[in-house]
Amino acid sequence: MSGWLPVAPCTPRACAGHRGARRGPLPAAVLLVAGCVLTLLGVVCVPAVLLLGAAHRERLIRRWAHTVVRAFGVRVLITGERAERAAGAAAGRPAGELVVANHVSWLDIPLVAAVLPGRMLGKREIRGWPVLGPLAALGGTLFIERDRLRALPAAVRAVAEALRAGSRVVVFPEGTTRCGRGPGGRFGPAVFQAAIDAGATVRPVRLSYRTTRRGPAAVGGAPTGACGGPSAGHPGHTGAVAFVGDDPLAASLWRVVTAAGLTAEIRLLPTIPAAARPGRRALARAAQNAVASDNAKRPAVSVHQ
Repeated sequence: MSGWLPVAPCTPRACAGHRGARRGPLPAAVLLVAGCVLTLLGVVCVPAVLLLGAAHRERLIRRWAHTVVRAFGVRVLITGERAERAAGAAAGRPAGELVVANHVSWLDIPLVAAVLPGRMLGKREIRGWPVLGPLAALGGTLFIERDRLRALPAAVRAVAEALRAGSRVVVFPEGTTRCGRGPGGRFGPAVFQAAIDAGATVRPVRLSYRTTRRGPAAVGGAPTGACGGPSAGHPGHTGAVAFVGDDPLAASLWRVVTAAGLTAEIRLLPTIPAAARPGRRALARAAQNAVASDNAKRPAVSVHQ
């Protein structure tokens, strides 16, 4: 495997699990159906949403994504810079904004979209999927060939062009999911070259998941594995949302809806002008350090939704 397609040490057996309070099968099934239906409804409505103006479209996407996360039984906590201020600042710039975050779960995608919706990077294979492929393309997904290093320059150019056009592009530079219990993975520098080429700003974002139910049963919600023990993260950290390794999506969905008291936190960190660093590697390190720092884990201005 290449640095463009890294492999994390996290595995479903070692890192994914939940020891806290659980929902019964019936309430969990209701949440699962509600979350899936809302997700599919949003996908089907993409062509109609694209007819709206940019401001109305972004507001609608935020509300839909937030509703999807809540439908799966997960509360949303926004910390750091307020979303409205962050969005307004990005809208006033001639170039777009590159949003970079750590990667824990499939929940990361609607969680980020609930605050800072933007164009996602997706595997080229998705473009050929029936129904979902064309709709993803309509939604502005940037399709890349992640398994070929020769395709990397073209991917960087595509991201740079989107940023120059004023788009917000959302990327997970770790290149793979990690359970969130350890220090996190290295941010690959390639996508940061796109921000430099476009003269864009970089918005680091930290994503974390924990249980709001306190007590011994809720602490360290996953077995100790290669990524670190319970003390490696937030004292209420839970592995219920971890979607790592060869974990089946169905199993991950069921863990999420059966784990009671889950909170997803998205912390908006100060932007980094691409020109403020001497190159893509330095820019990647700055963003990675911001996401992994202790300051990123401390509560500031917060909004429960």
